[in-house]
Amino acid sequence: MPSLSASGVDRRLFLTSLLGVSAAAVGLSGCAQSSAATSAKGDLSAPLAGKVPAGTSLKIASYQNAQQLQFKLAKLGDPPYKVSSWANIGAGPDVINAFRAGSLDVANNAGIPPIQAHFQGYDAKIVAIDITRKPNYLFATKPGSDIRTVADFKGKKLAFSQGQAQGVVLLRALKKAGLAYDDVKLVPLTSNQFLTALQSGQVDIAPLANQQAPAYLKQYESKGARAITTDVVDLLNLLWAPASVLADSAKAAAVAAYIPYWAKGQVWQYEHPDVWNKEFYVGTQNLTLTQAQSITELANKPLFPPSWDEAIKWEQETADLLAEGGFVKKFDVGSLFDHRFEGIAAKSVPAEYRR
Repeated sequence: MPSLSASGVDRRLFLTSLLGVSAAAVGLSGCAQSSAATSAKGDLSAPLAGKVPAGTSLKIASYQNAQQLQFKLAKLGDPPYKVSSWANIGAGPDVINAFRAGSLDVANNAGIPPIQAHFQGYDAKIVAIDITRKPNYLFATKPGSDIRTVADFKGKKLAFSQGQAQGVVLLRALKKAGLAYDDVKLVPLTSNQFLTALQSGQVDIAPLANQQAPAYLKQYESKGARAITTDVVDLLNLLWAPASVLADSAKAAAVAAYIPYWAKGQVWQYEHPDVWNKEFYVGTQNLTLTQAQSITELANKPLFPPSWDEAIKWEQETADLLAEGGFVKKFDVGSLFDHRFEGIAAKSVPAEYRR
Protein backbone atom coordinates (compact mmCIF):
# COMPACT_ATOMS: atom_id res chain seq x y z
CA MET A 1 0.00 0.00 0.00
CA PRO A 2 1.21 3.57 -0.61
CA SER A 3 2.90 5.57 2.13
CA LEU A 4 0.97 7.74 4.52
CA SER A 5 2.65 10.92 3.33
CA ALA A 6 0.17 11.31 0.47
CA SER A 7 -2.67 11.76 2.93
CA GLY A 8 -0.88 14.51 4.77
CA VAL A 9 0.58 12.44 7.60
CA ASP A 10 4.33 12.34 8.07
CA ARG A 11 5.24 8.73 8.87
CA ARG A 12 8.14 9.57 11.18
CA LEU A 13 6.02 11.92 13.28
CA PHE A 14 3.15 9.45 13.16
CA LEU A 15 5.24 6.60 14.53
CA THR A 16 6.97 8.77 17.08
CA SER A 17 3.68 10.00 18.54
CA LEU A 18 2.46 6.43 18.89
CA LEU A 19 5.56 5.05 20.49
CA GLY A 20 5.89 7.92 22.92
CA VAL A 21 9.64 8.23 22.40
CA SER A 22 11.86 10.30 20.19
CA ALA A 23 12.69 9.15 16.67
CA ALA A 24 16.34 9.10 17.64
CA ALA A 25 15.72 6.78 20.58
CA VAL A 26 13.59 4.42 18.55
CA GLY A 27 16.00 4.33 15.64
CA LEU A 28 13.41 4.14 12.90
CA SER A 29 15.97 3.18 10.30
CA GLY A 30 16.58 -0.17 11.91
CA CYS A 31 15.22 -0.54 15.43
CA ALA A 32 14.07 -4.10 14.90
CA GLN A 33 17.70 -5.14 14.52
CA SER A 34 18.51 -3.58 17.89
CA SER A 35 16.47 -6.06 19.90
CA ALA A 36 19.60 -7.80 21.05
CA ALA A 37 20.42 -4.72 23.11
CA THR A 38 17.70 -5.56 25.61
CA SER A 39 17.77 -9.34 25.30
CA ALA A 40 17.95 -11.23 28.55
CA LYS A 41 21.21 -12.74 29.66
CA GLY A 42 20.22 -16.33 30.11
CA ASP A 43 19.47 -19.56 28.33
CA LEU A 44 15.91 -19.47 27.02
CA SER A 45 16.39 -22.97 25.63
CA ALA A 46 17.00 -24.50 29.06
CA PRO A 47 14.27 -26.97 30.09
CA LEU A 48 11.64 -25.60 32.43
CA ALA A 49 12.01 -26.57 36.07
CA GLY A 50 9.50 -29.17 37.20
CA LYS A 51 8.75 -27.30 40.41
CA VAL A 52 8.42 -23.65 41.33
CA PRO A 53 11.03 -22.74 43.94
CA ALA A 54 9.57 -21.62 47.25
CA GLY A 55 9.08 -17.86 47.54
CA THR A 56 8.96 -17.22 43.79
CA SER A 57 6.60 -14.38 42.92
CA LEU A 58 5.05 -12.89 39.81
CA LYS A 59 3.73 -9.43 38.97
CA ILE A 60 0.68 -10.11 36.81
CA ALA A 61 -1.42 -7.82 34.62
CA SER A 62 -5.13 -7.83 35.47
CA TYR A 63 -7.00 -5.23 33.47
CA GLN A 64 -9.98 -3.85 35.39
CA ASN A 65 -9.06 -6.35 38.12
CA ALA A 66 -10.78 -9.06 36.10
CA GLN A 67 -8.13 -11.75 36.52
CA GLN A 68 -8.18 -12.05 40.30
CA LEU A 69 -11.98 -11.90 40.32
CA GLN A 70 -12.08 -14.68 37.77
CA PHE A 71 -9.74 -16.87 39.83
CA LYS A 72 -11.72 -16.17 42.99
CA LEU A 73 -15.05 -17.09 41.43
CA ALA A 74 -13.63 -20.17 39.72
CA LYS A 75 -12.17 -21.40 43.04
CA LEU A 76 -9.02 -22.66 41.38
CA GLY A 77 -7.10 -22.98 44.63
CA ASP A 78 -3.75 -21.59 45.71
CA PRO A 79 -1.06 -21.46 43.01
CA PRO A 80 2.53 -22.65 43.63
CA TYR A 81 3.81 -19.07 43.32
CA LYS A 82 3.08 -15.76 45.00
CA VAL A 83 1.43 -12.83 43.25
CA SER A 84 3.37 -9.82 44.49
CA SER A 85 1.09 -7.43 42.59
CA TRP A 86 -1.88 -7.35 40.25
CA ALA A 87 -1.37 -4.50 37.79
CA ASN A 88 -4.47 -2.86 36.34
CA ILE A 89 -2.88 -2.65 32.89
CA GLY A 90 -4.34 -3.80 29.60
CA ALA A 91 -3.27 -1.67 26.63
CA GLY A 92 -0.25 -2.98 24.75
CA PRO A 93 1.83 0.23 24.94
CA ASP A 94 1.24 0.40 28.71
CA VAL A 95 2.25 -3.24 29.11
CA ILE A 96 5.48 -2.68 27.19
CA ASN A 97 6.31 0.32 29.38
CA ALA A 98 5.62 -1.76 32.51
CA PHE A 99 7.84 -4.56 31.19
CA ARG A 100 10.63 -2.06 30.62
CA ALA A 101 10.22 -0.63 34.11
CA GLY A 102 10.39 -4.09 35.70
CA SER A 103 6.97 -3.60 37.26
CA LEU A 104 5.30 -6.46 35.35
CA ASP A 105 6.30 -10.08 34.72
CA VAL A 106 3.49 -11.48 32.59
CA ALA A 107 0.56 -9.96 30.69
CA ASN A 108 -2.46 -10.91 28.62
CA ASN A 109 -2.68 -9.16 25.24
CA ALA A 110 -3.50 -9.64 21.59
CA GLY A 111 -1.01 -10.49 18.86
CA ILE A 112 0.17 -7.01 17.93
CA PRO A 113 1.89 -5.80 21.16
CA PRO A 114 4.70 -8.40 20.90
CA ILE A 115 5.33 -7.21 17.34
CA GLN A 116 5.43 -3.61 18.54
CA ALA A 117 7.81 -4.50 21.37
CA HIS A 118 10.18 -6.16 18.89
CA PHE A 119 10.03 -3.07 16.69
CA GLN A 120 11.00 -0.94 19.68
CA GLY A 121 13.96 -3.21 20.38
CA TYR A 122 12.51 -4.85 23.48
CA ASP A 123 12.86 -8.62 23.88
CA ALA A 124 9.75 -10.41 25.13
CA LYS A 125 8.27 -13.81 24.31
CA ILE A 126 4.84 -15.36 23.84
CA VAL A 127 4.22 -18.23 26.27
CA ALA A 128 0.54 -19.17 25.78
CA ILE A 129 -2.06 -18.93 23.02
CA ASP A 130 -5.85 -18.78 22.99
CA ILE A 131 -7.45 -18.70 19.54
CA THR A 132 -10.43 -16.38 18.98
CA ARG A 133 -12.79 -17.17 16.12
CA LYS A 134 -15.39 -14.41 16.45
CA PRO A 135 -14.82 -10.64 16.27
CA ASN A 136 -14.00 -8.96 19.58
CA TYR A 137 -14.28 -5.49 18.08
CA LEU A 138 -16.72 -3.42 16.06
CA PHE A 139 -16.40 0.01 14.48
CA ALA A 140 -18.30 2.86 16.09
CA THR A 141 -19.06 6.13 14.33
CA LYS A 142 -19.09 9.59 15.79
CA PRO A 143 -22.51 11.15 16.49
CA GLY A 144 -24.24 12.44 13.38
CA SER A 145 -22.23 10.27 11.01
CA ASP A 146 -23.54 8.95 7.68
CA ILE A 147 -20.99 6.10 7.58
CA ARG A 148 -22.63 2.69 7.26
CA THR A 149 -20.03 0.33 5.79
CA VAL A 150 -16.26 -0.05 5.80
CA ALA A 151 -16.27 1.18 2.19
CA ASP A 152 -17.54 4.49 3.57
CA PHE A 153 -14.30 4.88 5.56
CA LYS A 154 -12.66 6.38 2.47
CA GLY A 155 -11.53 9.91 3.17
CA LYS A 156 -12.51 9.68 6.83
CA LYS A 157 -10.49 10.10 10.02
CA LEU A 158 -9.92 6.75 11.72
CA ALA A 159 -8.62 6.21 15.24
CA PHE A 160 -5.54 4.02 14.94
CA SER A 161 -3.38 2.47 17.63
CA GLN A 162 -0.38 0.81 16.04
CA GLY A 163 0.58 -1.17 19.15
CA GLN A 164 -2.83 -2.61 20.03
CA ALA A 165 -5.30 -5.19 18.73
CA GLN A 166 -7.62 -2.42 17.55
CA GLY A 167 -4.92 -1.31 15.12
CA VAL A 168 -4.55 -4.60 13.32
CA VAL A 169 -8.33 -5.10 13.19
CA LEU A 170 -8.60 -1.74 11.44
CA LEU A 171 -5.79 -2.53 8.98
CA ARG A 172 -7.27 -5.92 8.14
CA ALA A 173 -10.71 -4.39 7.62
CA LEU A 174 -9.28 -1.78 5.27
CA LYS A 175 -7.41 -4.41 3.28
CA LYS A 176 -10.49 -6.59 2.97
CA ALA A 177 -12.50 -3.60 1.73
CA GLY A 178 -9.83 -2.78 -0.86
CA LEU A 179 -8.88 0.52 0.76
CA ALA A 180 -5.25 1.67 0.78
CA TYR A 181 -3.75 3.54 3.71
CA ASP A 182 -3.75 6.69 1.58
CA ASP A 183 -7.51 6.38 1.13
CA VAL A 184 -8.09 7.23 4.78
CA LYS A 185 -6.64 9.49 7.46
CA LEU A 186 -5.17 7.50 10.34
CA VAL A 187 -5.19 9.45 13.59
CA PRO A 188 -2.61 8.10 16.09
CA LEU A 189 -4.26 7.46 19.44
CA THR A 190 -4.28 4.81 22.13
CA SER A 191 -7.47 2.86 22.78
CA ASN A 192 -8.21 4.68 26.03
CA GLN A 193 -8.54 7.87 23.95
CA PHE A 194 -10.96 6.43 21.40
CA LEU A 195 -14.22 7.25 23.19
CA THR A 196 -13.28 10.86 23.83
CA ALA A 197 -12.11 11.21 20.22
CA LEU A 198 -15.46 9.91 18.95
CA GLN A 199 -17.49 12.09 21.30
CA SER A 200 -15.59 15.22 20.30
CA GLY A 201 -15.59 14.45 16.58
CA GLN A 202 -11.79 14.25 16.47
CA VAL A 203 -12.27 11.02 14.51
CA ASP A 204 -15.11 9.68 12.38
CA ILE A 205 -14.55 6.02 13.27
CA ALA A 206 -12.94 4.09 16.11
CA PRO A 207 -12.72 0.35 16.74
CA LEU A 208 -14.29 -0.46 20.10
CA ALA A 209 -14.19 -3.67 22.08
CA ASN A 210 -17.53 -5.46 22.30
CA GLN A 211 -17.78 -4.60 26.00
CA GLN A 212 -17.22 -0.88 25.31
CA ALA A 213 -19.79 -0.45 22.57
CA PRO A 214 -23.07 -0.85 24.53
CA ALA A 215 -22.42 2.07 26.87
CA TYR A 216 -21.26 4.33 24.01
CA LEU A 217 -24.26 3.51 21.83
CA LYS A 218 -26.67 3.91 24.71
CA GLN A 219 -25.47 7.47 25.13
CA TYR A 220 -25.00 8.52 21.49
CA GLU A 221 -27.13 6.30 19.25
CA SER A 222 -30.01 8.78 19.51
CA LYS A 223 -27.58 11.42 18.23
CA GLY A 224 -26.66 9.49 15.12
CA ALA A 225 -23.83 7.26 16.30
CA ARG A 226 -23.95 3.68 15.09
CA ALA A 227 -22.02 0.43 15.09
CA ILE A 228 -20.54 -1.17 11.98
CA THR A 229 -19.82 -4.85 12.38
CA THR A 230 -17.44 -6.94 10.26
CA ASP A 231 -16.19 -10.50 10.28
CA VAL A 232 -12.58 -9.40 10.86
CA VAL A 233 -11.11 -11.19 13.85
CA ASP A 234 -8.10 -10.60 16.02
CA LEU A 235 -7.07 -14.24 16.17
CA LEU A 236 -4.70 -14.25 19.11
CA ASN A 237 -5.36 -13.83 22.81
CA LEU A 238 -2.01 -14.54 24.41
CA LEU A 239 0.23 -14.45 27.43
CA TRP A 240 3.71 -13.00 27.09
CA ALA A 241 6.62 -12.08 29.31
CA PRO A 242 9.96 -10.26 29.13
CA ALA A 243 12.89 -12.42 28.06
CA SER A 244 14.66 -11.36 31.26
CA VAL A 245 11.85 -12.95 33.29
CA LEU A 246 11.91 -16.15 31.24
CA ALA A 247 15.70 -16.40 31.54
CA ASP A 248 15.27 -16.68 35.32
CA SER A 249 14.60 -20.39 35.92
CA ALA A 250 12.46 -19.75 39.00
CA LYS A 251 10.36 -17.08 37.28
CA ALA A 252 10.01 -19.22 34.16
CA ALA A 253 8.73 -22.11 36.28
CA ALA A 254 6.21 -19.76 37.90
CA VAL A 255 5.01 -18.54 34.51
CA ALA A 256 4.57 -22.15 33.40
CA ALA A 257 2.53 -22.79 36.56
CA TYR A 258 0.44 -19.68 35.95
CA ILE A 259 -0.60 -20.70 32.43
CA PRO A 260 -3.04 -23.46 33.55
CA TYR A 261 -4.72 -21.01 35.93
CA TRP A 262 -5.09 -18.53 33.08
CA ALA A 263 -6.55 -21.17 30.75
CA LYS A 264 -8.87 -22.73 33.34
CA GLY A 265 -10.08 -19.29 34.39
CA GLN A 266 -11.15 -18.47 30.85
CA VAL A 267 -12.96 -21.80 30.53
CA TRP A 268 -14.78 -21.15 33.80
CA GLN A 269 -15.84 -17.66 32.68
CA TYR A 270 -17.13 -19.01 29.36
CA GLU A 271 -19.13 -21.74 31.13
CA HIS A 272 -20.63 -19.41 33.75
CA PRO A 273 -21.81 -16.30 31.85
CA ASP A 274 -24.64 -15.55 34.29
CA VAL A 275 -22.28 -15.36 37.25
CA TRP A 276 -19.74 -13.31 35.30
CA ASN A 277 -22.40 -10.90 34.08
CA LYS A 278 -23.54 -10.25 37.63
CA GLU A 279 -20.18 -10.16 39.39
CA PHE A 280 -18.05 -8.40 36.77
CA TYR A 281 -20.06 -6.42 34.23
CA VAL A 282 -22.87 -5.35 36.55
CA GLY A 283 -20.93 -5.44 39.81
CA THR A 284 -17.72 -3.69 38.72
CA GLN A 285 -18.35 -2.08 35.31
CA ASN A 286 -21.75 -0.52 36.08
CA LEU A 287 -23.42 -2.06 33.04
CA THR A 288 -27.03 -3.18 33.05
CA LEU A 289 -27.74 -6.90 33.00
CA THR A 290 -29.07 -6.56 29.45
CA GLN A 291 -25.85 -4.86 28.33
CA ALA A 292 -23.79 -7.54 30.07
CA GLN A 293 -25.76 -10.30 28.36
CA SER A 294 -25.23 -8.68 24.96
CA ILE A 295 -21.48 -8.86 25.58
CA THR A 296 -21.29 -12.45 26.80
CA GLU A 297 -23.48 -13.60 23.92
CA LEU A 298 -20.62 -12.53 21.63
CA ALA A 299 -17.95 -14.21 23.74
CA ASN A 300 -15.45 -16.47 22.05
CA LYS A 301 -15.19 -20.05 23.20
CA PRO A 302 -11.62 -20.32 24.49
CA LEU A 303 -9.47 -22.61 22.33
CA PHE A 304 -5.93 -23.51 23.37
CA PRO A 305 -3.96 -25.08 20.51
CA PRO A 306 -1.47 -27.87 21.31
CA SER A 307 0.52 -26.59 18.32
CA TRP A 308 1.29 -22.92 17.69
CA ASP A 309 1.61 -23.28 13.90
CA GLU A 310 -1.61 -21.38 13.10
CA ALA A 311 -0.76 -18.65 15.60
CA ILE A 312 2.70 -18.15 14.14
CA LYS A 313 1.29 -17.95 10.61
CA TRP A 314 -1.29 -15.35 11.68
CA GLU A 315 1.32 -13.35 13.60
CA GLN A 316 3.57 -13.31 10.52
CA GLU A 317 0.70 -12.06 8.35
CA THR A 318 0.07 -9.30 10.88
CA ALA A 319 3.71 -8.24 11.00
CA ASP A 320 3.87 -8.25 7.20
CA LEU A 321 0.72 -6.11 7.01
CA LEU A 322 2.31 -3.54 9.32
CA ALA A 323 5.54 -3.67 7.33
CA GLU A 324 3.64 -2.96 4.11
CA GLY A 325 2.56 0.36 5.56
CA GLY A 326 6.02 1.18 6.87
CA PHE A 327 4.93 0.89 10.50
CA VAL A 328 7.53 -1.76 11.38
CA LYS A 329 10.51 -3.45 9.75
CA LYS A 330 9.83 -6.84 8.19
CA PHE A 331 11.07 -9.72 10.35
CA ASP A 332 10.51 -13.40 11.15
CA VAL A 333 8.00 -13.57 14.00
CA GLY A 334 9.21 -17.02 15.02
CA SER A 335 11.60 -15.25 17.37
CA LEU A 336 8.62 -14.02 19.42
CA PHE A 337 7.56 -17.49 20.61
CA ASP A 338 9.13 -19.45 23.48
CA HIS A 339 8.31 -23.02 22.50
CA ARG A 340 9.20 -24.39 25.93
CA PHE A 341 5.67 -23.37 26.95
CA GLU A 342 3.89 -24.72 23.87
CA GLY A 343 1.06 -27.04 24.79
CA ILE A 344 0.92 -26.24 28.51
CA ALA A 345 -2.40 -24.41 28.21
CA ALA A 346 -3.93 -27.13 26.03
CA LYS A 347 -3.01 -29.87 28.48
CA SER A 348 -4.71 -28.04 31.34
CA VAL A 349 -8.22 -27.87 29.85
CA PRO A 350 -10.85 -30.42 28.71
CA ALA A 351 -10.53 -31.76 25.16
CA GLU A 352 -13.35 -29.58 23.80
CA TYR A 353 -11.24 -26.49 24.52
CA ARG A 354 -8.16 -27.75 22.72
CA ARG A 355 -7.51 -26.93 19.10
